[in-house]
Amino acid sequence: MLWKLLIRSQLCRLCSFRKMLSASKYRPSLASFTYTTDHQSNKENKRTVEKLYKFSVDIRKIRRLKGWVLFEDETYVEEVADVLQQLGADEATVASILERCPEAIVCSPTTVNTQRELWQLVCKNEQELVKLIEQFPESFFTVKDQETQKLNIQFFQELGLKNVVIGRFLTTASNIFHNPIEKNRQMISILQESYLNLGGSEANIKVWLLKLLSQNPFILLNSSAAIKKTLEFLQEQGFTNFEILQLLSKLKGFLFQLCPGNIQNSISFSKNAFKCTDHDLKQLVLKCPAILYYSVPVLEERIQGLLKEGISIAQIKETPMVLELTPQIVQYRIRKLNSLGYRIKDGHLANLNGTKKEFEANFGKIQAKKGRPLFNPVAPLNVEE
Repeated sequence: MLWKLLIRSQLCRLCSFRKMLSASKYRPSLASFTYTTDHQSNKENKRTVEKLYKFSVDIRKIRRLKGWVLFEDETYVEEVADVLQQLGADEATVASILERCPEAIVCSPTTVNTQRELWQLVCKNEQELVKLIEQFPESFFTVKDQETQKLNIQFFQELGLKNVVIGRFLTTASNIFHNPIEKNRQMISILQESYLNLGGSEANIKVWLLKLLSQNPFILLNSSAAIKKTLEFLQEQGFTNFEILQLLSKLKGFLFQLCPGNIQNSISFSKNAFKCTDHDLKQLVLKCPAILYYSVPVLEERIQGLLKEGISIAQIKETPMVLELTPQIVQYRIRKLNSLGYRIKDGHLANLNGTKKEFEANFGKIQAKKGRPLFNPVAPLNVEE
């Protein structure tokens, strides 16, 4: 469950960045898009508006989202629409893509076709490509470093990553394709070297690496120095190589994205909050690596939230994974359990734990058990005469 939250946090940061760039006052530079002109009129380009109307595009949405494109002297509405239609997009899909990603109309036909060829390297067919563009139009029409993108796609294929995974990277972690190919090669080498130095086996290294990348491609945005620094810090904290490999596996590589200073703050806070020794704290961290990942304010909020519900520090120490739950989720689950007469503060926290699916399944079992009669009138009785 933790790794999904971590990935979501990365995606949220990426989305926030994109929303910032999408502000109406923002106008992309030549580094982001290919234009035939750098001039902009004081009035909306009438031909552009008419062509957009022709494809049933809601102009009001474009004006609200990125109105600047309507002022461009040269646009490629028909050309971009034609590329999408050649791939099999219907009129409604074309309109939806242009409404949600208006900057598509200022991309030249040459760059759009090149982008199509790049994405087709990892798509099974044109239908799959259209679906990806419809879901992630900004990723497709953010056209830059196309040669670098191509080299990185080929590099990931050579590593053994499946095309469906590389396609997911293109839509949700596109920044890694703008890394120079040498940078990505260096990071892969550092990861492999770190794995072997921590005691990982040569036979398992490829499987480990591909799994790590598929779960957390953002790891390639790190620096080799940061990775080495984090590993050294954890070793100084008394974690063995085997234990660091465990943490790396549980945190899905996000371990390398943590700053030693922040880790130290979280460790110091947790040690004081749980009143435990270095050895005891290490065991808590191995059970719940989130202790390393979450900041002090987050840890404090979650511990306080549990205490307010009548849960003791001893119970949290026994089942530290409960710290992965937000106070709101804790309150909701406790109310549900209370409705069955199950008092969480008097028992084990295992029933509170897990993903939403796991909790609901466990809740169903408790509910079924509560509804089961204590005496079964059909069952035979063993009576001594």
